[in-house]
Amino acid sequence: MYKSHITLIGLLISLAIILPGCIAAAVGAGAAGGVVYIKGDLEAVEAKNIDAVYAATKKAVGQLGLIITKDSKSVRKAEIVTRDDEDRKTTIKLKATSDEATKLLIRVGIFGNEVRSSLIYQKIHDALQKSESQF
Repeated sequence: MYKSHITLIGLLISLAIILPGCIAAAVGAGAAGGVVYIKGDLEAVEAKNIDAVYAATKKAVGQLGLIITKDSKSVRKAEIVTRDDEDRKTTIKLKATSDEATKLLIRVGIFGNEVRSSLIYQKIHDALQKSESQF
């Protein structure tokens, strides 16, 4: 399972390099375009730098009414931990895979929640699209 996951990420990164205009549309398409849910974690790759994805993530968690309990960021990684009104923990990890691609890992609760993770990812993706359209 882990080996196939690494292969999938490698393929997505390759596509991001070869087809930069198409990958953003593909990521928004759901599971067929680079969003996978494996063992409680939603994983996605956005064709944006880590700073843009980090800003979009903070905006998205604010829109969802999540309370940030931990917020750390370095040049290549970031982690935001939140709690919702039912005290469910959500962890969002970002990792720069290149200067213009960022991997997201979202886990809701201990065992994961695919629906909630997908909602959070969609809000992040929407925030990225809105910031792109402002330029």
